[in-house]
Amino acid sequence: QVQLVESGGGSVQAGGSLRLSCAASGMIFSIAHMAWYRQAPGNQREFIASISSSGTTNYADSVKGRFTISRDNAKKPLYLQMNSLKPEDTAVYYCNAQLFNRNYGPYWGQGTQVTVSS
Repeated sequence: QVQLVESGGGSVQAGGSLRLSCAASGMIFSIAHMAWYRQAPGNQREFIASISSSGTTNYADSVKGRFTISRDNAKKPLYLQMNSLKPEDTAVYYCNAQLFNRNYGPYWGQGTQVTVSS
């Protein structure tokens, strides 16, 4: 089992920055990769960025060049640095973890709200 707790959301004006954090507990050394997703009202949950246990990252085209996902090691939080925020980035942001053993998970946090005003 893995427990995920996000923090760092809030309200910001367009062009501003926020950094989201996701603290993982439980079977943290069994995590194969972690990711951020977001869901805006009326929309499906969408992939934002991911990072593998070896440090390989992937980004959605909509955030490439503006957002940076990072995680120093299994004991450290997962981060999402968000720069040049746009009103369309407004959503609830969720942390996700996948274990090496795919018989378990995926695991999700409770989400943190990000609101970007124009």
